[in-house]
Amino acid sequence: MRVLLIYPCFPPTFWSYEKILELVNRKVLLPPLGLITVAAILPQTWEFKLADRNIRAVTEAEWDWAEGVIFSGMIVQRQDLLAQIQEAKARGKWVAVGGPYATSVPEEVNSAGADFLILDEGEITLPLFVEAIEGGATRGVFRAEEKPDVTITPVPRYDLLELDAYDSMSVQFSRGCPFQCEFCDIIVLYGRKPRTKTPAQLLRELDCLYELGWRRGVFMVDDNFIGNKRNVKLLLQELKVWQREHGYPFRFNTEASVDLANDPELMELMVDCYFDAVFLGIETPDEESLTLTKKFQNTRGSLLDSVETIIQAGLRPMAGFIIGFDGEDSGAGERIVRFAEAAAIPTTTFAMLQALPHTALWHRLQREGRLLDASKGNINQTTLMNFVPTRPLEEIAQEYIEAFWRLYDPHLYLDRNYRCFRKLAPPRCRPPAKLPSFTDLKALAIVLWRQGIKRDTRWRFWRHLAGILRHNPGVAEHYLTLCAHQEHFLAYREIVRREIQQQVDEYLAQRREEEEKVPAALSR
Repeated sequence: MRVLLIYPCFPPTFWSYEKILELVNRKVLLPPLGLITVAAILPQTWEFKLADRNIRAVTEAEWDWAEGVIFSGMIVQRQDLLAQIQEAKARGKWVAVGGPYATSVPEEVNSAGADFLILDEGEITLPLFVEAIEGGATRGVFRAEEKPDVTITPVPRYDLLELDAYDSMSVQFSRGCPFQCEFCDIIVLYGRKPRTKTPAQLLRELDCLYELGWRRGVFMVDDNFIGNKRNVKLLLQELKVWQREHGYPFRFNTEASVDLANDPELMELMVDCYFDAVFLGIETPDEESLTLTKKFQNTRGSLLDSVETIIQAGLRPMAGFIIGFDGEDSGAGERIVRFAEAAAIPTTTFAMLQALPHTALWHRLQREGRLLDASKGNINQTTLMNFVPTRPLEEIAQEYIEAFWRLYDPHLYLDRNYRCFRKLAPPRCRPPAKLPSFTDLKALAIVLWRQGIKRDTRWRFWRHLAGILRHNPGVAEHYLTLCAHQEHFLAYREIVRREIQQQVDEYLAQRREEEEKVPAALSR
């Protein structure tokens, strides 16, 4: 069986980092971990080719070679996924689709012409698909009532990737999260009982990457890496030894809940393994909104103190914020900006609240008649809310635009970045010194020229860099990398302002048109 694995395009998002990747001659931040895991679960007697459309288009030779095509994607990839399903069907291929988007809204994928829906988690449903297609089936839907034991998951087929195109690699240790945030679809897809791989299993994946020659960053893609603290500590104890024996070839990033700050042992283990950054779902500094959305883990202490503790442990915080919660008071955008400034969080994702399919929020809004049929929910920074909020949509949107613009003001960003890195504990791990590549030197020169000479940030840039070199030189490389990130954010805030304002204008025009129809109807 010759199978072509296709990963659909992402639209421009906060995480697409185009301007940063251009600096280092790479195409994409992360690879399609789900698809290469699918390739590892399917029979290894089958032949596979992978086309990541975020890197390049599918070639004619690949289309001609394939007997069938397997797609996976997230909701944000919907548009390209549906188009590529139709392309594959037009070329006479059988089409199978799985992943978070198909699992959440299978009817949309089915209507696009997919032959097979491989839903839920593949460790259970992929063998059912294999049995069906090898038995001659031409259509089928495969679902699972239970969650699989991920200790049976094989090492992903990293060999299928065009490694040089990616900035970081992905590995996964756990699935699921113990919390109950109303807006989150992770607990819908993967459950509230975190399931973990074994330490030996995860180390085999790192061995594979090491043997393929990978020597850059690795993102631990768990939605809450510390959901099972006991098991993650067992992993980190072994990972610390592996990293030391291999000369610290990988820097790790991950996602975790804010209660990481309450576990000094866990933070120390992460730093000892060469973790240097962690994404935190802060969402909002408004405790009433956190309580309403059942993010109780963020209400058990000071969020500012928690971020400070994490920074001082040696982990740079990234943070997610949301505007548009029910009952939210005016000025939420400004409060988020003030919090990010006070906490000195350089990188802050920010979006308007979305009701994702089958989340508790989605079901509540549906019962209340507030869910809009026009959208199923889309996690992106350039999308209006897909439900009727409790305060005027145009007010929320304007606050969002202004807050996003201010968060990535080049002066505020450099100041915030500097304050973070002044107090960030330097790494304790010491990989062997190596000369920078020509690509790295070119990227550095571009950043120095743009931020230190060309723009009006020049004095601030050099003053802050001198301060880092004088007071905390161990973080200088990491600091300059975050300075480079500003190149993406400056461009992306323009996209956010333009696209959100356009949608607001269309919304207001439609509302005026509807309001004008009412008197006309009454006069008749």
